[in-house]
Amino acid sequence: MPFELAAYQLADTSDVLTPALLVYPDVIDSNIRTTIQLLGDAARWRPHVKTAKLAYTMRRMVELGVTQCKCATTTEMSTACEAGMRDVVLAYSMVGANARRVREIASRFPNARLSVLVETAEQAAAWAGSPLGIFVDVNPGMNRTGVSQDRADEVARIVRSAREQKIEFRGLHYYDGHVRNPDMADRRKAAFEGYDKLMSIVAAVEREAVVEEVITSGTPSFPCGAEYPGFRGASFVHRVSPGTVVYNDMSSVVQLPDLGYQPAVAVLVSVVSHPKPNVATCDGGHKSVSADEGVPTCAVVGHPDATPMKPSEEHLPIEFSGALPEIGELLYLIPRHVCPTVNNFDYALMVRDGKIVGVEPVTARGHETRLAATA
Repeated sequence: MPFELAAYQLADTSDVLTPALLVYPDVIDSNIRTTIQLLGDAARWRPHVKTAKLAYTMRRMVELGVTQCKCATTTEMSTACEAGMRDVVLAYSMVGANARRVREIASRFPNARLSVLVETAEQAAAWAGSPLGIFVDVNPGMNRTGVSQDRADEVARIVRSAREQKIEFRGLHYYDGHVRNPDMADRRKAAFEGYDKLMSIVAAVEREAVVEEVITSGTPSFPCGAEYPGFRGASFVHRVSPGTVVYNDMSSVVQLPDLGYQPAVAVLVSVVSHPKPNVATCDGGHKSVSADEGVPTCAVVGHPDATPMKPSEEHLPIEFSGALPEIGELLYLIPRHVCPTVNNFDYALMVRDGKIVGVEPVTARGHETRLAATA
């Protein structure tokens, strides 16, 4: 996939150590505004900030009107609250010390509305006496977490049990991340079939309690969630939760063509070796550019003749059908999966008009370790 080199190239790279994470704030703003425009209202978007990671990016979301999000770690939850998010859902089942840490965060931010996911009545009961709300996690067929979408009765039972214990029930979480058919018509059909089942669950739950909010749709399926007729005029607030669209990557621009999105993150690397006449190796291994989505891990900006090969930890060999870049030459890589790529770096270089205008910490990367260290 071709990307224009001029859009990413730095005018001066003399002091930049590679690999380096380059972030383009003007593109971030454009992507945020594009998402809000597509949804018609910032209130319809609960972005997953596992992608954003930077407090800078979360603050820009808030400043542009997006004050609700979801996250997957306690580090992300704290960062989101500090950035000004007023409504944060920790979309991950928290147990043991992790759950106690969430309670600590809730006590630090009493003016923020914080919630967690549960999938059993026992998990719900663990939040009794806390200020946290709960969303019941529904498994849409991705088979990662949640109550099966064919078990509406079980979802209703969990809600009933929570209400009996005075636990705030907020709604349902339905992450259909597996719905990513290449053809949008097929994707829409698959997504709508799932949403039909979800609406049956809503009906069952509404016999027990008010459903305040329903959260659906990651990046590939969010246009489907936005279009589904059953969510229009519903008794609940419906929100989609794409996170990748804030930065975008090789995968998302293919999944969501012609919507105006552009990659806002690149990884700057150096060519370090010519192991074969048609191969240049750079310092863009999977410890910098994530390989979790497979090979190729990235696209090389300005080099449609380049084919990235299987990386090792610090090395990325790239096959070229044209002229081979010189040793020491810099390349700009667009990741195939930006979320874990951002998480690989401690700092991001902020780039405007070809110039580095600042350095921002990747605030929410990694995981916390001990309660004693964070109390």
